Order: sequence, then C-alpha cells, then structure tokens
Amino acid sequence: MTQLPSDSSELTLANAVQIALRRATRGELAMLEFEHLLAPGKRLDLRMRLIVDGGPVDFAIELVGQAYPRDIARAIDLVKSAQPDGDVPVIPLVAAEALSPGAKELLRQEDIAYFDRRGTLHLRWRHWIIDIQQTEAKAAPSAKHGALNLFTGARAGVVLAVLHSRGEWLHVTELAAMAQTTGFTCSKVLQELELLEWCESEGSGRTRRRRLVKPNALLDAWAQAWPPKKEKRSHWYCFAPPTPGGVQRRLSDALQKSSPSFPWAFTGATPANVYAPLLTAVSDAEIIVPPGHAARFAERLGLEPADKGFNVTIIERDASSLLFRKDDADGMWSASPFILYLDLLDGRGRNKELAENVRAKMELGRDGIGE
Repeated sequence: MTQLPSDSSELTLANAVQIALRRATRGELAMLEFEHLLAPGKRLDLRMRLIVDGGPVDFAIELVGQAYPRDIARAIDLVKSAQPDGDVPVIPLVAAEALSPGAKELLRQEDIAYFDRRGTLHLRWRHWIIDIQQTEAKAAPSAKHGALNLFTGARAGVVLAVLHSRGEWLHVTELAAMAQTTGFTCSKVLQELELLEWCESEGSGRTRRRRLVKPNALLDAWAQAWPPKKEKRSHWYCFAPPTPGGVQRRLSDALQKSSPSFPWAFTGATPANVYAPLLTAVSDAEIIVPPGHAARFAERLGLEPADKGFNVTIIERDASSLLFRKDDADGMWSASPFILYLDLLDGRGRNKELAENVRAKMELGRDGIGE
C-alpha cells in the first residue's frame, strides 16, 4: 500500500467504499493502493483488488466530495483510463460523499459504477447487478458542501424572484433589487440552484449572470417545504351576508375605507379563483400580514376571534410571501401566483384542483438546460 491520503475525509470515504464493495460482492480484500500511477502526471486516488468467487477483480476508484455532473468529468476520465493488470478485469468506479441525481444519471450513461456515503452502490458488470439505494448507510456527518435551506426568510424571497424572472438572464444586482435583499443572499441562493442543476450561468465575476432552467423542479421542492415553519395562523369571523362572495365584499369595503399602512395580501382560494377561474363560489378568505400584525388587522376589519365556524384566516409570515403581490385596481392586494399555488396545497375541498389550474395558468413549460 502506498502512502495514505492526508485528508481524513478521503481516508474515511476510501474505507467506506471498500467495506461496501466487500459486503456487496462477498469478496476478500487482496490489495489496496492509494495514488495509483496511471501515466506520468496522472494518478488515480485508489486501486483495490478483491477476490470474488475465487478470482481477482480490480476496482479503479476516484474519490470526490459533493458531486454534480460538472464536478465529475475529471473523475470519469481517470477511472476510464485505468488499464487491466494482465488478465485481471478492472471496473471503473466513482466514490463520493454525495451524488446528485444528475451525476448518477451521467455515470450510468458512461457505464461507470458509483458509491456514495449515503448508502448508494450501483454496479453493472458481466453477471453482476448491484443497485443499493441509500438503505445501508447514513449520510456523511460532515460534507464539504452542506445543503442550503432555500425556502426560509430572505432566501425564500430570492427563490420567488427567480421564479418570477421567467427564465430571463439575471445579474446578482438585478435579482437583489427584485427580492429586496442583499447581493450576498442572492449569490448564495444562485450558487445552490446551480449545484442542484436548476439554473445555468455564463460569464464570470461581476459580469456573471444566471437564469432558471428548471422552474418545475424548484417549485416542487418549495412545495415539499411548505408551509413556512415560522408562520402563525389565527381564525376569525366576519359578519357578512350569506351569499357567494359576501365575505370578500365585506372585507373589501372595510379595507377601502381604512387600508393599513403595512403590506398585506389575500391568498388561497379567493384570489386564485380570480387568477385562474374554476370554482363557482368561495365562502372564506385568507390574508397574509407581517408578523405581529394579525390582531391590529382583524380589529381594523371588525373581525371577531373564532375557534369554530370561522370564515377568515389571518396568516402572519415574513415579508418574502408578500413580494410580487398584485394590486387588483381597487386597493385589494393578491399574493404572487406562486404563493397562491403553494397555499392551495393544503388538501381542503377542491383546493388541489384549483392549484393545478393556477399552475397551468402560470405556463412554466417543461424543465431543461438551455430551453
């Protein structure tokens, strides 16, 4: 065995992949060589020989951290260039702390085996078909790239701005103005979207710009994280005529007479049915206000607290949910269509159907690089 790698994370990964291969193949370790020389100036991280069913098999292994398609081109080149040692067959394999779905797909296309610390092991060779998907190991406790929570606080506002950009090329400064936040926050979100392969970039430095190419993937991921954990809901009763739209008209009249100084917006079925008509009538209302303003807002509208039989829900959320709200010309504000869509995913009544109608109206198209 040659000198062990100085990076402890690489040594841990090397140990993990050799243990996983031995278990999966029921083989015995015969040789483990770090920094295997392929050609002058070209070294492979690891070459391992197992004795399987009485015969030797070599694995040409390159170790990587958090791997996305653009990160593994060099690793693919290295493992594919490994030559058999005499009659001993060699299997190219990329081992990673974590592999993105796109990286896995690329490795399968290149017919290269792969392993990651989350428990994935995929290998097709001769009569071997090994496909273990994240069932035998936990994720690495400390990865070089920790996943960023995109859907909280100011970052959620950046996500909303990116969705509203409709695939247009954006500089960080433009996005910061749209999201009403800092360039640093926008840069962090855009970097994460690139790593997830949901956005593409061109240029470098200050001239670098990016655009969203997988809006459906981004919106679906946001839906999985919805609703925001820090939101607070309170329920109220509005005295209004028992007719279709009665609550909405009562609230509209009150807001026109005394509109609050802080931002707010209708969300849920009522504005969604105006944006993408589907339902014959909506009998209640949901309104987003900034944190701490629910009681003042309810008092302004003459609402009464109600645990049962309520027809108004006031949702206290941070400012990101109020970005891109729309003025319906009469002083009535509606939340962004993306927020409407997310709020309709609550399983109530026909909200799911209405959500699908809203999503169709937004015309996101299909996901794809450069489209």
